[in-house]
Amino acid sequence: MKHRLNKNELEGGRYLTLHEFIKVAKQRLNPNIWDYLIGGTETETTLARNRLALDMVALRPRVLNDVSEVDATAEFFGHRIRLPVFLAPVGSLQSFDPEGGAAVARGAHAFGVPFMLSSVSEPGLEAAAQASQGPRVFQLYTRGDAAYIDEHVRRAVDAGYDAFAITVDTAHYSRRERDIAKRFVKTWRAANTGMEYQAALNWNDIRRFKERHSIPLILKGIGTAEDALLAVECGVEVVYVSNHGGRQLDHGRGSLDILREVVEAVQGRARIMVDGGFCRGTDIVKAIALGADWVGLGRLYLYGLAAEGEEGVTRVLEILEDEVIRALGLCGVTRFADLTRAHVHIGAPPVVWPDVHSAFPLLRQGY
Repeated sequence: MKHRLNKNELEGGRYLTLHEFIKVAKQRLNPNIWDYLIGGTETETTLARNRLALDMVALRPRVLNDVSEVDATAEFFGHRIRLPVFLAPVGSLQSFDPEGGAAVARGAHAFGVPFMLSSVSEPGLEAAAQASQGPRVFQLYTRGDAAYIDEHVRRAVDAGYDAFAITVDTAHYSRRERDIAKRFVKTWRAANTGMEYQAALNWNDIRRFKERHSIPLILKGIGTAEDALLAVECGVEVVYVSNHGGRQLDHGRGSLDILREVVEAVQGRARIMVDGGFCRGTDIVKAIALGADWVGLGRLYLYGLAAEGEEGVTRVLEILEDEVIRALGLCGVTRFADLTRAHVHIGAPPVVWPDVHSAFPLLRQGY
């Protein structure tokens, strides 16, 4: 059975930096699951560009402001949350912890941020909702007709989800060569039955959703200003900028690059989520300064989940919060609302070769 740290052990100092979770997660995960976690599609160029886009934005700090008290909280569909972040939807969470989405829900709630449950993760939307009373979103991969979507909306509403997300960047399942090379593809085949419905999904389906349902709709996987505008025209409440963590289209752009054009196109007519390589406090500050409302964490919380279950998820968020508060204070602001584009510089030269773990240089140095 996987060892679980108790509260005293966690606070006593076993995990004081984020990269320490990565080391333990790798030790505890099956090598196939580890590659599934850290990998991207084909050449993994999009995955690397997520980090490159973040690294090419530098911070412009202001000084001599009173930053003795920093408030890093935010609002999320009527909830006050501890950071403007959410735990992004990930398929097969049960591969990282036996309790899957229930453990993630409890870890997110214990800290005070929302989680987004994937429709291809156990233990299902009702059980995950029962595990936590915190803010939550259900994310759907379309594996059926309009009635299939309607039924999942009904169940999500009945289970108390605050919003409903539809993923729109998976019309075809990508070639994830780490999995293919290890002949690990068959494990995920069951989750990909019914892909023809995802491939056929179109803007008329989104319009129909908005005509029939009142729960706020999030479109996950927006990659251009053009599609962001179409989403706004359909009445979508949240545009979710994502390239699936570099796991769908190869040779795409980094999410932070996409974010800037989406913010300009949306012009405040919808809220904006973003994910893709965000794993440090300064990453969160950059995204909010550039116009995001909420930042999704994917691989980062999975390291905590794989290492120490729900307690690991909570501890990852605690360390991230410490980084965020220090970054805000050193930028000269006391809250996210005071961040503007004047706090960032676009086009800074990167200093490390980008990859999935390039934000954690101590890993390379043996720490």
